[in-house]
Amino acid sequence: MIYLNGAFMPIEEARIPVLDRGFIFGDGVYEVIPVYSRKPFRVAEHLHRLQDSLDGIRLKNPHSDAEWTALIGQLIARNEPDDQYLYLHITRGVAKRDHAFPAVITPTIFMMSNPLLTPPQALLAGGVAAVSANDNRWLRCDIKAISLLPNILLRQQAVDAGATETLLLRDGFMTEGAASNIFVVRNHTLLAPPKNHLMLPGITYDVVLELAAAARIPFEVREVSEYEVRSADELLLTSSTKEILAITQLDSKPVGTGKPGAMFAKLYQLYQDYKATVMRK
Repeated sequence: MIYLNGAFMPIEEARIPVLDRGFIFGDGVYEVIPVYSRKPFRVAEHLHRLQDSLDGIRLKNPHSDAEWTALIGQLIARNEPDDQYLYLHITRGVAKRDHAFPAVITPTIFMMSNPLLTPPQALLAGGVAAVSANDNRWLRCDIKAISLLPNILLRQQAVDAGATETLLLRDGFMTEGAASNIFVVRNHTLLAPPKNHLMLPGITYDVVLELAAAARIPFEVREVSEYEVRSADELLLTSSTKEILAITQLDSKPVGTGKPGAMFAKLYQLYQDYKATVMRK
């Protein structure tokens, strides 16, 4: 069951006009919210990021946080899995094809649920491979825009190489992954690139830094050089659906020992403990 413009329906019945600006221009934003045991995870933070994305494209939010929360609850209830991930998709709506904003805007609002499949034990134990690439995307990567063609092409480089993710580099520094945030571990210190227009501010990224601070794990939020990436003791990948994974191979070369390290093990367990605590509330 999905939600489209005020109604819940089977996804097979959903229809979008061909002149929707999301279809014509990619003119819209999206958000992804994980759900554990039928409870949305850090929903306030996800809705705050959604608001930032809408502000970034100058589109008025069609719902208040309370209205979004109610709709999210209904969508979860109408789908079977206890663990889900929700996809929210808002476009500027239907109008004649013209680059300029239409004078009258009725946004298209689409929400769907899919089963949330967290990484299997084999990936947790062995880690994943990544490749690196030049970050050739636009300069507003902080907007969670639906126009994801650059990310798709970069991610496909990983797929073509039999890897899981593409680590992105711009002007000698790391930005993020094609569909994730990336952390570097060197000398027992966690390094995180700063939030700016060159990366999407990840919700899991925030959780990891909060957990590191609470556990007194040394960390620095600053620009991370390509040299630091390639000489890292560990590389970590985070996202709402993948949670935390160790990158154990970059460009066919081992990262550190070539196995998930102590920082990954510590942060992964802290994340699972935190998640369990939040879900009990």
